[in-house]
Amino acid sequence: MPQALVNSDHPLPKLQNISSCATNNMATSSSNQITIILFCLLSTIIFNSSSLLMCNSMIIHCDEKDENTLLKFKHEVTDPSGVLSSWSSDEEKDCCQWRGVHCDNITHRVTELHLPCDTIQSDEILDKDDEKPHCLTELHLDDCSLKDINPSLQYANLTSLKVLSLSSNDFSSILPSWLFNHSHISYIDLSENYLHGQLPQTLPKFHQSIESLCLYDNDLEGPIPDWLGQLDQLKALYLCYNNFDGQISTILKNLPSLLIELLLHSNFLTGTVSQKNFHLFSKLKNLGLGSEYLVFDFDTKWIPSFQLQILVLENFGPKFPSWIYTQSSLELLSILNSRASFEPLEKFWKFAAQLEVLVLQNNSINSDISNVLLDSKVVIMQLNNFSGSVPQVSPKVTHLELSYNNLSDISPFLCQKMKGKRNLETLFISDNALSGEIPNCLMNWTSLLQVDLRNNNLTGKIPHSIGSLSRLIFLSLEKNKLFEEIPLSLKDCKNLQYLILGGNAFSGTIPSWINQRIKILQLGSNQFSGNIPIEVCQFFSLKILDLSNNKLSGSIPNCLHNMTSMISPYASMDVLKILIPTKYSKRGFSFVYFRVVTKYMVLDFVHPICLVDLSSNDLSGTIPSELFMLTGLRSLNLSHNQLMGSISQHFSNLTLLESLDLSNNLFSGQIPQSMSGMSFLGALNLSCNNFEGKIPMGTQLESFTNLSYVGNSKLCGPPLTKLCPQDEKLPNEKQKREEEDDDDDSSEVRS
Repeated sequence: MPQALVNSDHPLPKLQNISSCATNNMATSSSNQITIILFCLLSTIIFNSSSLLMCNSMIIHCDEKDENTLLKFKHEVTDPSGVLSSWSSDEEKDCCQWRGVHCDNITHRVTELHLPCDTIQSDEILDKDDEKPHCLTELHLDDCSLKDINPSLQYANLTSLKVLSLSSNDFSSILPSWLFNHSHISYIDLSENYLHGQLPQTLPKFHQSIESLCLYDNDLEGPIPDWLGQLDQLKALYLCYNNFDGQISTILKNLPSLLIELLLHSNFLTGTVSQKNFHLFSKLKNLGLGSEYLVFDFDTKWIPSFQLQILVLENFGPKFPSWIYTQSSLELLSILNSRASFEPLEKFWKFAAQLEVLVLQNNSINSDISNVLLDSKVVIMQLNNFSGSVPQVSPKVTHLELSYNNLSDISPFLCQKMKGKRNLETLFISDNALSGEIPNCLMNWTSLLQVDLRNNNLTGKIPHSIGSLSRLIFLSLEKNKLFEEIPLSLKDCKNLQYLILGGNAFSGTIPSWINQRIKILQLGSNQFSGNIPIEVCQFFSLKILDLSNNKLSGSIPNCLHNMTSMISPYASMDVLKILIPTKYSKRGFSFVYFRVVTKYMVLDFVHPICLVDLSSNDLSGTIPSELFMLTGLRSLNLSHNQLMGSISQHFSNLTLLESLDLSNNLFSGQIPQSMSGMSFLGALNLSCNNFEGKIPMGTQLESFTNLSYVGNSKLCGPPLTKLCPQDEKLPNEKQKREEEDDDDDSSEVRS
């Protein structure tokens, strides 16, 4: 059955969201902002003594060239949220007073721009025909949905550039060669992109200045070059989550001994790692090692000369490295995909209590953790086959993820007594074996912001105490065995934005009191009845509306155009972020993935798409014309209802639509020719209706098979085998023309 699923089949995001270049003490910026720091934006101004004296007696306005450059920038980017609305040539407002613009107090030259990336969209960074900054020293464009490291960036005057941070974009080109030609740069971060190719084999020009090189989570391959050992100032090297190869012993031998941060895990490195490889690295604070092809062979009595703060180990075993217990300064420990025995577990849990962040993912730990007390601020323990009850936590814990295990009882956890104020904000225990009712103890956890208990065997009703969670933003109880009506007390969760209750047995009518700030309302596959409440039209921020597979009746409300978040073509660009409150998190969140399942296609989205799914109900009437105003829609499913009427020409307004299912209804009339221009359409199902006439010709509609159109007895034309009446005459006419041509040829021969 078509439905929208949240976080389906996607366990823990990669560790770089927890341990990243952000642990550097170097210049960084807010991840959700474009921070462009410009010194001497267009040219160097030389003030003589008389002009400086005049500064005290007159008002200095924003430089005219600076203002023109900013206005040109505004013209060349898309600003759907109106962030740049204050940028105009109005003489009443100096450009130094424009939003996001900062000027020097004395010269009034523009020195900094601070603009939110989620409201400014541009595929490129700079164009070679643009007027360039002369002395750009820092460029921060992290998480800005950029798609092109424009080759023309090499034409920009970046000779003074010291910090370049372009992480978390959509770059998919070869690692640009110009990157290695800047002799003064000290910080480079191109992590979390799709860059491919190899690192250059020749010594880059920045060999005397580079202090931090962050290229993790790309598709880079080949050997790790020897010239890294000649980077005398290098303190941080992040190459994890790539496809680098080579012998680990050779790589470590060539690295500079002054390294403080070294993350090489999740590559294709080979060989053996032992204490002999680390006798020169006395300053190490952060270390990440491990791949499928590496062998760990540490002496059980080895005591390292370094004291780590961050340690990431992957694919090791069968012995647990005992030297870890010597790391008394360790704050973050991540153990991934290991085959090691953690015995004695009592010793491990006691050691883990000192950690601020504990990550255990996909390890061979078959253990009952009912009696464990977790004391780390952030605990992420997924895919470890833990059993028993959900363990208790101390007041220190703020983030708890235990998904994909075999835990069976949540009651002792929720009803536990605790000394001190509880600070838990995130509780993720999806995909376990939790059973029984949710106890009425939620009033103990008023700090909660996010709760995910989906894919378990919980029964009964949602307890009344859910209303105590006044800070709650995200609630997912999907795919359990819960029933009865949604409790009225949920109305008290004033901050709730994501309500995901699909795949249960909830009944009654859909509440009309749901928070108007809701962004995702997923109530599919339940037993709700009655009409769709008119109040859904007041959900101005709604991105996903899934009421499929219920017992709803009546007509589709004709006010859906009031859901304004689905109107903007940029509506689906927002990313749903799950907070991870730790100083080791670069951006402070992990992604929630969305999966849209249709009859013929599975579409995965990192960005939450705009979706309306009202399928498998008993809805009647026609499709309201207001629905065609939701131009940000990516998926629309109205199948398996009693809807009737013809398809409006205005369907083509939904230009971003990727999935459309109108099957098993009573629709009639012709398929409008305008639908052939819906170029993004990847899944289409119009089967089992009363459509008639010829299927429109067009690139998009011709790409679908007959399965998209079967069950319409009066429909004809490709891809159906049934010929349309006007097409049946064509062979005879063609044959007649051919015969006439043959007669003409014969006449010419006779003459």
